[in-house]
Amino acid sequence: MIPDDDQKALGEAARKFSREVLLPGYLKRDKATCWDRDLAREMGGLGLLGVSLPEEVGGLGERSVTLGIVTEELGYGDYNVSQLPINVCLNASILLRSAPKHIVEEWVPQMLTGDKLMAICLTEPRGGSDAANIQLRAHRSGDDYILNGEKTSITFAGDADIFLVFARTGTVEDGAKGVTAFFVTEGTKGISRSRFDDVGSRIIGRGSLFFEDVVVPARNRVGDEGKGFTQVMQGFDYSRALLGLQACGAAQASLDEAWAYAKEREAFGRPIGQFQGVSFPLAEGESKIAAIRQLCYHTLELRDAGLEHTAQSAMCKSMGPETAFNVIHQCLLTFGHYGWTMETAHQQRMRDVMGQEIGDGTANIMKQIISRSRIGRAAIQY
Repeated sequence: MIPDDDQKALGEAARKFSREVLLPGYLKRDKATCWDRDLAREMGGLGLLGVSLPEEVGGLGERSVTLGIVTEELGYGDYNVSQLPINVCLNASILLRSAPKHIVEEWVPQMLTGDKLMAICLTEPRGGSDAANIQLRAHRSGDDYILNGEKTSITFAGDADIFLVFARTGTVEDGAKGVTAFFVTEGTKGISRSRFDDVGSRIIGRGSLFFEDVVVPARNRVGDEGKGFTQVMQGFDYSRALLGLQACGAAQASLDEAWAYAKEREAFGRPIGQFQGVSFPLAEGESKIAAIRQLCYHTLELRDAGLEHTAQSAMCKSMGPETAFNVIHQCLLTFGHYGWTMETAHQQRMRDVMGQEIGDGTANIMKQIISRSRIGRAAIQY
């Protein structure tokens, strides 16, 4: 993938912001108890949050590949903050495609400026990978729907201002066809939430949301009744390639730091980088990350061309975080006893990237998707 002039310019802006603003505060943000709204607004002001969204709503109208460039650059400085452009572009795209006009006009511009944060509420205690097994109920009552149930492992649950909630309006036997999406605002009566104490990505504020007789106007339904699950699944093909590039950015940061250390650190009278036992594992890491990077950009190019890319997206998500984790681990080892401290960024990058091996579909679920693309529905028989 060779970027054009516009992509180079936007990528350079993201690179500058990533290295000068994000990277110096990466370790400090690991201890934060809430999302940094000022940082989000700064990103919005630079145009980094609406890269692939239409200009008429405040976006830049760029291609998916361009968002990939921005995501990777931001991931270099802070893996967690690089999640925000993905969140905004994915969620706003769903709203633009399916939400009523009054929701789009009021909320999408505020998402692009970084003033409002939106969470997709899909996963439940008994339905993570089996997302069609949704139990949260929504029943019609006049001009409203009444929501009851729980969502868990929700990204930005602790800080979000608005929620896209997927609830069952049909029977359990309907499966995915009985799921409907609703737009709900923070502060609505009957909503409570918790924030998890996670191993990594603490600033993301993953947690649970509880709905007790929550009244949602029918005019806040997103799309047709029973079509919600289909809407969100379309977005995952897009986001999974971007998640792979997030991981590439984080791994590349650790590789660059390890190479620099290998040139400076001496043992037995010469830089340790001259020993194959040090340089070869890093060379392998460079090669693996370069391969993942090209796969991710190829997937985004397929999307931009309107071509099928579900299997490729699953490959990005399956291989990206796992490969990045292993490469960062090797970089940590390259630093020897210096690497085994909380003062270097490697340990945090490992913790942050590892979480993505679970979120948005586990590696085995991704392999199931890939298998299905080759042999059809027979791939899901047990």
